[in-house]
Amino acid sequence: MEYNERKRILFFGLPWTFTKYQITDDMLNIRRGLLKTYEDDCYMYKIQDVKLETTLIERIFKLGTVVCYSGDSTHAELRLIHIKKSKEIKNFILEASEKARIKRRTLHTLDIGAEPDDIDGL
Repeated sequence: MEYNERKRILFFGLPWTFTKYQITDDMLNIRRGLLKTYEDDCYMYKIQDVKLETTLIERIFKLGTVVCYSGDSTHAELRLIHIKKSKEIKNFILEASEKARIKRRTLHTLDIGAEPDDIDGL
């Protein structure tokens, strides 16, 4: 499955911006700019958590902002701002990132701050 979305302005949710989002099973791509363009990619297996934010105005125009927290060194937080089908896209990213981690056999570990000297007997 693939999603192609555009960042929209809040006024009636019209796509008058130059930011495009492409979400596939393997990658999240953000392209922005008109004269000088920027393109950011993030592999799905690097996305660790996803959050959906909706303000009152976004809900009125059926928009939302999806925030992806990743282990990517260039962008630890990717924001898909004012997009339609935001809940559907959030759920897709969550499922696709989990499938990509299983496919690549990557394991996300949590650093709880324990030092080797803190562990007795090891």
